[in-house]
Amino acid sequence: MTDTTIMPPQVRPRASQPLQLSVIVPTFNERDNVATLFHRIDKALPGVVWEAIFVDDNSPDGTWDVVRQLSHDDPRARCVRRIGRRGLSGACIEGILASSAPCVAVIDADLQHDETQLAKMLGLIERGEAELVVGSRYVEGGSADSFNRQRLGASQFATALAKRALGVAIADPMSGFFMIRRDKFEQIAPQLSIQGFKILLDIVATARGELRTIEIPYTFGARLHGESKLDSMVALDFLGLVLAKLTNDTVSLRFLLFAMVGSIGLIVHLAALYLALEAFHLAFAEAQAIGALTAMTSNFLLNNFLTYRDQRLKGFGILRGLLLFYLVCGVGLMANVGVAFSVYDQEPIWWLAGAAGALMGVVWNYAMSGLFVWRKR
Repeated sequence: MTDTTIMPPQVRPRASQPLQLSVIVPTFNERDNVATLFHRIDKALPGVVWEAIFVDDNSPDGTWDVVRQLSHDDPRARCVRRIGRRGLSGACIEGILASSAPCVAVIDADLQHDETQLAKMLGLIERGEAELVVGSRYVEGGSADSFNRQRLGASQFATALAKRALGVAIADPMSGFFMIRRDKFEQIAPQLSIQGFKILLDIVATARGELRTIEIPYTFGARLHGESKLDSMVALDFLGLVLAKLTNDTVSLRFLLFAMVGSIGLIVHLAALYLALEAFHLAFAEAQAIGALTAMTSNFLLNNFLTYRDQRLKGFGILRGLLLFYLVCGVGLMANVGVAFSVYDQEPIWWLAGAAGALMGVVWNYAMSGLFVWRKR
């Protein structure tokens, strides 16, 4: 008996209909938005063979589970659930590299981007008019009126800084809504940063004007559900990206933050040493040990909160990480002293020897902390 069942066009095997577009949606705590966005994309792309890849950073609200349930009804929905990794840029990179369509779009899950522009973006790329199409709030016809005054000012300042510092020519390099040819993305992917929130800025700065780019206007909408992920740390991520691109990725923001925390630790050490000597009248050796232990503890807590916030240790992992950090810093202290003595023997300039030892200690502690304390899982 012949099977006469006709499958709807959207779920026919891809062998008969090549995939045209992968839509990458980075998510964190967006369970109330993902299904709505998926259905809006479906409505916006009639006649297009597409898929949506939701890359979720293990959302506590179970966003990943909502996407999995959605995929049971419609196989065009896919979920990549990341464990132990955080960050919009990293999520976008993983999602794009996990796709198989010749064109990939990135759109936020908060329903603030205009998915009705996706078909126009795809047409521009498929006709060969562009390799990168950016949804822009700052070209004629675009709007960011939903921003409050503070956020609008911050966005405009960051845009101006990116243009001046990195020579970026597009009007809205801070946009999180864009489409790119996948083969062009793969060429620059190894040079992109997995940290931060400004993946488009990274792409444009890394490509150095070699991508044919068109900006199309759209109106940035208001968030309906959930909370914004933007906080004061985003400014650090942005400055770190600018710094990395200015120095051809030779200077890492994470390293600078680690060194800054170490400088704060020196102040903590001296304060604890003074209190132990003056308030508790301890012997110098005991006071010094207390000062060192206090400084290492404060350094660990600050690094866990700030420097490695995307890999933040929690629960029992904090205690385990703290003990490993003590061990790493103990070896780093010996490296510090060894290098300082070696330099001083060759050139008896105390400040030069001290600086060399301190630099060695910071580099050691940073490298070993990344390997053993906040290692990626």
